[in-house]
Amino acid sequence: MHIADITMFYAPASGGVRTYLDAKHRRLLVKPGIRHSLLIPGAHLGEDNGVYTVPAPALPFGKGYRFPLRLAPWRNVLQGLQPDLIEVGDPYLTAWAALDARRQLDVPVIGFYHSDLPLLVGNRMGHWLTPNVEAYVTKLYGNFDRVLAPSQIMADKLSSLGVRNVYVQPLGVDLHTFHPAARNSQLRAELGLTDDTRLLIFAGRGSKEKNLPVLLKCMQRLGPRYHLLLVGSSMPAVVPDNVSVINEFCPAHRVAQLMASADALLHAGDQETFGLVILEAMACGIPVVAVAAGAFKEIVEQSCGLLCTPNNPQAMANAVRELFSRGSTRLGEQARQHVEQHYAWDTVVDSLLGHYHAVLGHSRPKVANG
Repeated sequence: MHIADITMFYAPASGGVRTYLDAKHRRLLVKPGIRHSLLIPGAHLGEDNGVYTVPAPALPFGKGYRFPLRLAPWRNVLQGLQPDLIEVGDPYLTAWAALDARRQLDVPVIGFYHSDLPLLVGNRMGHWLTPNVEAYVTKLYGNFDRVLAPSQIMADKLSSLGVRNVYVQPLGVDLHTFHPAARNSQLRAELGLTDDTRLLIFAGRGSKEKNLPVLLKCMQRLGPRYHLLLVGSSMPAVVPDNVSVINEFCPAHRVAQLMASADALLHAGDQETFGLVILEAMACGIPVVAVAAGAFKEIVEQSCGLLCTPNNPQAMANAVRELFSRGSTRLGEQARQHVEQHYAWDTVVDSLLGHYHAVLGHSRPKVANG
């Protein structure tokens, strides 16, 4: 079986989609009877270990992202590869290239709905565009033989738009990179903190939907006994005294080290389609305080952390205090066990293969229809 993934969501500092594709590619390469090809944007046409770069112009100020403008190069690479199945990882030109290639190849195409496109466009350009974007999503994803969504809330949104044949397919976490053993016992000293300071962390982009002002106001309420470390690009420049900032993209091993060295993850984002950073923190053996919104309600169980009212700094501060009163170490240990049982990448890839065999008519998938 030859599987081809195609996406423009792939750049040096990109997030969940690249993490998913890289994890899948590594595992499928060693599975007998399976070939995996990954098509991504690049400066030139090329191939390296099954990863094919297709020329696409760089986005100005796009942090390495490239935006394909011509359908033909992508379609031609797919036609040359002759895959048995294509998976699409974004809703733009590459999706239409895959559907165009299907007409010549007569193979099924799966769409993975990684991002809530109507919400994303609404946040960036205004919600007056939402009806048009929703109509676009309905048209595009209605063309796929099967649609995968990373969470039930995303599957429900697609279903509400009239998209059929939607299945929930959670993502996974690298249990080797994100591990309690990554802890750096010197981090508190490096930050100028005492050993008994309760260290919280947030890792990710400092984009609007992450609601970082809520975290900062929460820290003002918590006071000097608590300290927050913000890690990632586009972080705020002005922060309370009990907040430190690493304002740069950090590779996975560095993020894992920082997470494993903290006491808990703090996350105020209320529009997450999955929340991979939550799983990464849990894999590092720390519990989570997040908001009861988006996909967080599906992945944060009481044994692993606490959820609070969205956009409410006082509610978040109260949840942080309650977390420590319940025993953050024990909750962290339970969080690690939870991701080991449910979110290992090997488990995710096996579930994906169930979808692939199903659309190829080999067997039925072992996941519930969304």
